[in-house]
Amino acid sequence: MLYYLRLHCIPFYFLFGYYVDMEKKKVQKVRLNKYIASCGFCSRRKADEYIEAGKVRVNGEVVTELGFAVSTKDRVMVHNKIVKPEPLTYIRYYKPAGYITTMDDEKGRKTIYDILPEEVQNLKPVGRLDKDSTGLLILTNDGDFINNLAHPSVQVSKIYRVVAQGKLNLNDLVLMEKGIEIEKGQIAYALARIIEMEGKNTVLEMVLHQGLNRQIRKMLDALGHPVISLKRLSMGPIDLQGLKKGQFKYLKPKQIEQVKNYLKKLAKDK
Repeated sequence: MLYYLRLHCIPFYFLFGYYVDMEKKKVQKVRLNKYIASCGFCSRRKADEYIEAGKVRVNGEVVTELGFAVSTKDRVMVHNKIVKPEPLTYIRYYKPAGYITTMDDEKGRKTIYDILPEEVQNLKPVGRLDKDSTGLLILTNDGDFINNLAHPSVQVSKIYRVVAQGKLNLNDLVLMEKGIEIEKGQIAYALARIIEMEGKNTVLEMVLHQGLNRQIRKMLDALGHPVISLKRLSMGPIDLQGLKKGQFKYLKPKQIEQVKNYLKKLAKDK
């Protein structure tokens, strides 16, 4: 009888120990900045700024330590707003003209969120397109993904189709490649090629690696050839293929991996 009990006690304690280990894994902790980024609130870099500024509370207490670790059982607040991890979502969207790329506008102008379906209303854009521009926008709730694609130091390649007023020549293309001062002390660069002449206007393909505000419009204004229409065709390895104006599609895991590999290559080539 004693032998029988011993045989059954060993598996019991073994299973109990295993159960405890599994519980520990469930409450595995991560750095606070990574946790905030996984909630889609902002990038890890921006989260660090909020932490240092005393804008983050964990379980009611202000935390300013960058290496502080939390789990899903903790109550995390940023700017007095509770943040919780959510499934990471990525879409590519064909923005139509007439809408600005922001969640709210103090001037009451129409935004892309007035026409995007409710299921993707929580996503934030990677960079922006102005009201009159059309084309590719990538939106996600992955803060690190946004920062890695949009940060100026990364220099992600963005391709545009531009129709400019008047007839540009080779000299104009050279000037854009060498750099044009669009604001005092601010030099903008672009690689451009002429696709065709469209009546009295010029159709261009332009490649940017900077992310300056209204960069293409200001560059062509400086050359005396204002933009008539501007469409973003691609950002890194993601393009508009298969999208109609106003339509969006979820990025497939393969596409997300392509972006991450592209960013790794850019970092390696620096």
